[in-house]
Amino acid sequence: MTASKILATPARFPRVLLPPTLPADPINLDAAVAAGAFNALRAAVEELRADGVIAALAESGMRGRGRGGLPLGEKWRACARAAGDRRYVVINAYQSDPAVVTDRLLLEKNPYAVIEGAAIAAFAVGAGEVIVALRAEATNTIRVVQAAIDAAEAGGYIGENILGSGLEIRFSVRPLQGNYMLGEETVLLKGLEGKRGQPEQQPPYTTTRGLFGAPTLIHGPQTLAAVPAILAGGMAGFLETDPRAFAGTILVQISGAVARPGVAEVPFGVTLREILDVAGGVPNPHRLKGLLVGGPSGGILPADGLSVTFDHDSLDAAGAQVGSGSIVVLDQHSCVVDLAAVLTRFCADEACGKTIPCRIGLRRLAEIGARICEGQPRGDEIGRLTDLSLDISASALCDHERRATLSLLSVVRYFRDELDAHLLRNTCPAGVCQPKAETRAGAVS
Repeated sequence: MTASKILATPARFPRVLLPPTLPADPINLDAAVAAGAFNALRAAVEELRADGVIAALAESGMRGRGRGGLPLGEKWRACARAAGDRRYVVINAYQSDPAVVTDRLLLEKNPYAVIEGAAIAAFAVGAGEVIVALRAEATNTIRVVQAAIDAAEAGGYIGENILGSGLEIRFSVRPLQGNYMLGEETVLLKGLEGKRGQPEQQPPYTTTRGLFGAPTLIHGPQTLAAVPAILAGGMAGFLETDPRAFAGTILVQISGAVARPGVAEVPFGVTLREILDVAGGVPNPHRLKGLLVGGPSGGILPADGLSVTFDHDSLDAAGAQVGSGSIVVLDQHSCVVDLAAVLTRFCADEACGKTIPCRIGLRRLAEIGARICEGQPRGDEIGRLTDLSLDISASALCDHERRATLSLLSVVRYFRDELDAHLLRNTCPAGVCQPKAETRAGAVS
């Protein structure tokens, strides 16, 4: 099984994706059904019908967990209305962040919630096929998901003639090999089609022209796992969040300098301080320096930014992102300049290179970060870094290019003293970087 501890959360935090009542054996269909699995699918097929399902989701205010955060009702309605004789539902469980396991953990602990949510989605938009896209190396997750699909099909909940309705919804698991870019939905579809993994301009959106040119609904496992809970209980008992935030809960993976690293289910709209408290805070004698929020293409927020709420709009305004749901806690022994430089280099290496901002701009940005860490700056590196980041963001084709600039920009925004120590004094306050002590033009040795 995926090795990551599920953290206990306050009673006011709803547990929807990983409820405490989950069966010990995640593949045991009888235990899952006894706990309520597939009740929502039955209600959707026998009572709500397709239009009723979409209307219920629209009324709930539920939004996707992806970067766009589109309302589910709007997205599903667009896919259902798109012209085409064939439709697909794709579960994007590739999880491109190499350090995060939240989606795999969900699929291994609660696979029937994801399967049921995907079946409801397929029913609502008129799709006859659901594809689960996973990392090829996630062998245990693939085993659990395939076993759960086989059991659900044998039980009549998916496959041919589901619940005796005459409907047919086929599920298949597609292991994929690739890089970080496969997390982007148009790149993922290219991978499923056996094509080169490069993003496509949108619009047209995937709900209109997706897999093999057909209307396609793409969601992550966490979005789909929440759908049965919404239809079964409504939003009144489902949410305890700030109404201004994106509705629902999300799995966050907390690591780094914390007392209790692991995965926690938290509602959108809680503060970073509340999330940090779930992990036990930063143990003494270390002091909190900052938080890397959003994965490799996320931003680094300072210690005094813990009042920022965990939702798309608030994090975007602060210079970070929800991203992969990763929160890495940094103490005073961490060098944020070195971290930002490493992350930028990673993003440059993983970029597909389809556009000039991606192919050249990110590489030049990574070189600026490396020069700062090595004590070899050239002129006004901060001005060059800022201008180049703005150019990349303004002309980028996909979010990978835009978000890859966040880490270095957040260092300029929040950690200027530490950045100046590298640039002006050739020192690393954290003792991580080893700047070359060479005489610069015009400097006194």
